[in-house]
Amino acid sequence: MSREQDEAALRRYYQALYQAWGAQHWWPASSAFEVIVGAYLTQNTAWTNVERALENLRTAGLLSLEGIRGVRLTKLQRLIRPSGYFRQKAQRLKTFVAFLDKKYGCSLERMLAQPTSELREELLGLNGVGPETADSILLYAGNHPVFVVDAYTRRILERHAILPARADYEEIRELFERALGPLAEEQRKEPVPLEAGCVRGAAHPPSAMSTAKRTALAQVYNEMHGLIVGVGKLYCGKSRAKCEECPLREFLPSGATVQRGEE
Repeated sequence: MSREQDEAALRRYYQALYQAWGAQHWWPASSAFEVIVGAYLTQNTAWTNVERALENLRTAGLLSLEGIRGVRLTKLQRLIRPSGYFRQKAQRLKTFVAFLDKKYGCSLERMLAQPTSELREELLGLNGVGPETADSILLYAGNHPVFVVDAYTRRILERHAILPARADYEEIRELFERALGPLAEEQRKEPVPLEAGCVRGAAHPPSAMSTAKRTALAQVYNEMHGLIVGVGKLYCGKSRAKCEECPLREFLPSGATVQRGEE
């Protein structure tokens, strides 16, 4: 397919998934700082493990900028242990807080108010922050219009013969951003309510951050990433795809084998 056809296909994916599942309410968090902590903790682990680590921090009264700044490194490591790689992640959280304090005078609001491209470069310069983590912080904590690419995105694109899984991160990000722009324009004209109905796909209950005010473009990027996570978790498994049950089944390329079964 041409790039224009690929972009049109991604718009149809969005429409089919949103019609099937509705709002996904990503990111589940009560504050921008909680999003950032979660973005670090979710590296190389399942979200259920992140939730356990976040709950440990919350129970200890440390799920805040002041809490992470003041806690001893060894205690922080112990609290976030369920997320895995806890020594590296604890140090990376400390590094982020030190960066915020030095560069932005301890103000998360000032940091998130920076131009998207400039802040993205600064985040990518921090130890342990790759494109996915940086873009998660930008989109979900700062409501910057940046699409987040993850392993689920790559898997779905490959199985639908749009891009190989090894494609460059920026190539994938730019493809989605071009594809989803027209949908954002439609939403600006006729906003879609973020209903709090039943949890479908990989959705979470509404939270302060998931219902925060944002541009139509950031909202579409937000929803598309959440919808893709739902497909990846429920149907498009790494070793086994359950295509017969997937809302994207009708979009599989001609000749593709429809699979079924458990992971």
